Amino acid sequence: MSKYIDINRSKKRALKTLLISSLCGFLVACDSGEERNTTSTDKTYDILIDGGLVYDGSGNSPRALDVAIKGDRIVALGQFAPENAKEVINAEGMAVAPGFINMLSWGADALIHDGRGLSDVTQGVTLEVFGEGWSMGPLTEPMKNIVKARQTNLKYDIEWNTLGEFLTYLENRGVSPNIASYVGAATVRVMHLGPTSRAPNENELAAMQQTVAEAMEEGAMGLGAALIYPPGSFATDEELTALAAVAGQYGGSYQAHMRSEGDRLEESVDGMIRIAEQANMGVEIYHLKAAGKANWPKMDRVIAKINEARARGTDIRANMYTYTAGSTGLSASMPPWLQEGGVEAWMKRLQDPSLRARIIEEINSPGKNWENIFMASGGADNVILVGFKSPALQYLTGKTLAEAAELRGQTPAEAIIDLVVEDGSRVEAVYFMMSEENLKKQMQEDWVSFQSDAPTMAPEGAFLDQSVHPRAYGTFARLLGKYVRNEKVMPLEEAIRRLTSLPADNLKIKDRGLLQTGFLADVVVFDPDLIEDNATFIKPHQLSSGMQHVFVNGEAVIRNGQHTGATPGRFVKGPGYKGQN
Repeated sequence: MSKYIDINRSKKRALKTLLISSLCGFLVACDSGEERNTTSTDKTYDILIDGGLVYDGSGNSPRALDVAIKGDRIVALGQFAPENAKEVINAEGMAVAPGFINMLSWGADALIHDGRGLSDVTQGVTLEVFGEGWSMGPLTEPMKNIVKARQTNLKYDIEWNTLGEFLTYLENRGVSPNIASYVGAATVRVMHLGPTSRAPNENELAAMQQTVAEAMEEGAMGLGAALIYPPGSFATDEELTALAAVAGQYGGSYQAHMRSEGDRLEESVDGMIRIAEQANMGVEIYHLKAAGKANWPKMDRVIAKINEARARGTDIRANMYTYTAGSTGLSASMPPWLQEGGVEAWMKRLQDPSLRARIIEEINSPGKNWENIFMASGGADNVILVGFKSPALQYLTGKTLAEAAELRGQTPAEAIIDLVVEDGSRVEAVYFMMSEENLKKQMQEDWVSFQSDAPTMAPEGAFLDQSVHPRAYGTFARLLGKYVRNEKVMPLEEAIRRLTSLPADNLKIKDRGLLQTGFLADVVVFDPDLIEDNATFIKPHQLSSGMQHVFVNGEAVIRNGQHTGATPGRFVKGPGYKGQN
C-alpha cells in the first residue's frame, strides 16, 4: 500500500497503470539499465520517485523517468506502476538528480554540534568533503590543544586521534550528509615539525610521507593544502610534491588553496601544473579566482594555461563558489612571519610596541612573497566583519572594517591588529575581491566543480551568535537559480554534471554521482523554477528554497522542503582505503 495519495492525480495514475498493464504484464530490462512497463508484484520498491524529469548527472539531456529505490540503492529507472512501491514521491514538474557534492566544506566541527547539515542539505548537498590544509586528524595531544583553542562557541571533546577515526566518529554520532576528507598538509607538517617555518630533514620528510600513507589507507581522498596560511605557507613546492606523490600512489589527488590568487596568480597555477606533472597525479585548485581588480584580466590567461595543460594530458581542474566575495580571517591581512610559532607567539608579537609600526606598514602594502587579502579587497570599505569569539566584540558583527575602525577611533590597520588581539582569534571577515564577469567565465569551463568553502549551519541556536558569508546557505542554489535559470550561463544538465558526476569522478568514487541502477541512492528532487538562494551579506542566516526532497543512502533527510531528522550519512572512503567496509 502506498503512503502517498494525491487525489488530483488519481486519474493520471489510473491511466498510467492501465497503459502499463496493457503494454506488458512482465518486466522488460533495457540495455541501458532501465526497466520499463511493469505491474509485477514480485518486486516491491521502498520508494518510487514518480513523474519527474531525470537529470542523471552525465550531462545528457533529461528524460521523463521514474526512479525506484530499494534499501540504499537505486534499483531501476523507467516507467512503473505506483502500486509496486511502499512510498511514492510526486515529482511532477520537478527535476530529479543525483545528490550534490560539496568539494570544500568547513562543516566538520559544525556537524559535531548539529548533524543535520541544514544549510547544505536544503540545497541538495549529500556529500561534504573536508580538508583544505587542516584536517581533523591525525592529531597528537598538543595538536588537540590547538584545535580546542580554536573552538568558538561550538565546544566539543576530541575523542579521536586519526583522520579515519574522526570520520568514523562523525558517522557513528549521526549526520545527514555523507562525509569525506583530504588529509591536511599543514596538519601533517605540524604533527612532525610543529608550527615552525623550517624545512623537514630527510628523516622527517619520510615520516611525513608515512603519515600521508596511513591517512590514505584509512580512507582520505588525497592531500589538501592551504598555502597562504601559516604553517601551511611554510611548505616548499618540493615538500608538497613529495607528500602529494604518496597520495597519488594510492589513487588520491592533491588540492590546494594556491600561494597566490592575485598578484602571483599565474605563477601559482604554474606551480600546481608542475606538481601534477612531477607527481603524475590529479591536482585541483581550491576556489579558483582572480583576487583584486588589478588582477581580474589574468583570468583569461589562467584559463588558457589550464586548458593547454589539460590538452597535453595533465590532470588539472578547479572548483569555485558562486560569489564575488571571499571569506577568511583578518589574519590573512598580516604577513606570515608574524604567525610563525603558533597562536601564542603571534599574539605576543602583535602586542610588541617595537613591532607595531612595521606590522601596520606591511598591512598597508602589497604583500612581498605573501598574499595580502586586505590590499586585494581594495580597502576597509570592502571588508565585512562576520565572526568574533568574544561577546564584547560581537556588536561589530556585520559592520565593515571601515565602520569598526571609525567607531574605535583607529585606522583600519590598527583595528585589524587590536581586534585580533582582543578576540584571541583570527576574526572572520568577508572580502570583496572578484568580478562577476570572471565568475561566469570560470563556470563555463567543463573542468570546474563547486564548493561552499563554508561551515554547515542552521538559522537557529548557537549558529546565530556569529554572522557568516552567505555562501554557507546559498552556493549551490545560487548556481541553479541565478546563473543557470536566470542568466543562462550553462544548461541545467551541465550544471548538475558539475555538481555530481564530475566531482565524483575526480574523487574516484565509483557508486555515487549518477542516477544509475546499482548506485547508492543519493537523490534530490527540486523545482528548477523556484530554486533560489535567500541568504544575503546583511542577512546570511536564511535557508535556500526550492529543494523539495533529498535522499541520502536511500533515506529521506528532506521531505516536502522540511528536514526529517534522519541522519543516514556515511564516511565515504577514498581510493586507497585498506579497511573493511
